[in-house]
Amino acid sequence: MKVAVFGDVHGNAFALEALAADIRRHQPDVWVNLGDQVFGGADPARAWSLQQHLKAAHGVLEVRGNTDERLGQALTDSTEKRAMLEWLHAQLPEGAGAYVAGLPTSVTLAGGEVIAAHGTPDSAWTYLLRDKKNWASDELVLERLGDAGRARVVIVGHSHLEHVRQIGALTVVNCGAVSRQKDGNPVARWVWLERDAGVWNVTFRRVPYDTEAAARWAEDQAHDGDKEARQLRTGRGD
Repeated sequence: MKVAVFGDVHGNAFALEALAADIRRHQPDVWVNLGDQVFGGADPARAWSLQQHLKAAHGVLEVRGNTDERLGQALTDSTEKRAMLEWLHAQLPEGAGAYVAGLPTSVTLAGGEVIAAHGTPDSAWTYLLRDKKNWASDELVLERLGDAGRARVVIVGHSHLEHVRQIGALTVVNCGAVSRQKDGNPVARWVWLERDAGVWNVTFRRVPYDTEAAARWAEDQAHDGDKEARQLRTGRGD
């Protein structure tokens, strides 16, 4: 079985377009999208359309990210990131925010051998593999994970940092992000999972894309576009 996993698109149509082409070349059996689909400023409307097209064409399995939950919130005077949310709602078709906010926090595949989530299986906000600015201990990872059933692989996003960890018989993976990198390299990321002779193999993929075009779009049209453009160009952000 061959599985392509990506997430944290953050509204970057330029990165997603290049990444989807790379995934198609590998011809996976299953596609998985780990959430945070459109909360970003490099043409989120087109990023939304691309993700909807991929789902229609490939049956992409989707989970809910923390910023997807934000898009489902009612906007009030106390809503965090209200200006960004108002801009996004104006960009996106009606119902897009409610759709991503209503996705499940996790999915299983391969007969339960693989669990995919944004943060942890029951929370889009909790980091599975990070403890503040450090990597979490194995004990903390297992505590946050809870009952993994018969899973052999757990794969998440959220931290925007690639990582693979073996804890006993369990392989725990962070696939990195399509957009808004934090490690100084702006290229898009996804993970190839392949089951061969009962063993799951993990391959990290990195895909260059036109970061300058994405950054210029952000500068010209996005809310807080200068900040978005800076992160897209440098691969460094909070």
